[in-house]
Amino acid sequence: MSTRPKPEPREAFRHHARITTRWMDNDLYGHVNNVQYYSYFDSVVNRYLIEAGALDIHGGAVIGLVVETHCNYFAPLSFPQDVEAGLRVAQLGNSSVRYEIGLFAPGEPLAAALGHFVHVYVDRATRRPVPLPEVLKQALRPLQVAA
Repeated sequence: MSTRPKPEPREAFRHHARITTRWMDNDLYGHVNNVQYYSYFDSVVNRYLIEAGALDIHGGAVIGLVVETHCNYFAPLSFPQDVEAGLRVAQLGNSSVRYEIGLFAPGEPLAAALGHFVHVYVDRATRRPVPLPEVLKQALRPLQVAA
């Protein structure tokens, strides 16, 4: 029997960032549509990497490709509220990274959604996996949590 996922607290994440929701993020039911959560995940990870100097989206020789994603939803988020994202690294492999993200309503102690995605880092030209560059590993180590 599997255990039902539960929301996690803010303290479970090493990095936090604010995401501004947009009018178009809401769906007909008045809350952020599920597909937008994946956009938020991608944005918080890539912004962190760019700001840490670990990702050059235009000219870098190594890029990350998403090979796996998942999300559990616990409470609705909606425009115009901001979303507070928590980020951590659950696994740092030879050529891959598993990022875990919690999305929080402002001031709420528990995540409204928890998700993850896995990047496999590849050579931009050949699209073949490569070892994680040292600058990337240095940027990700502070985000690592125990398995």
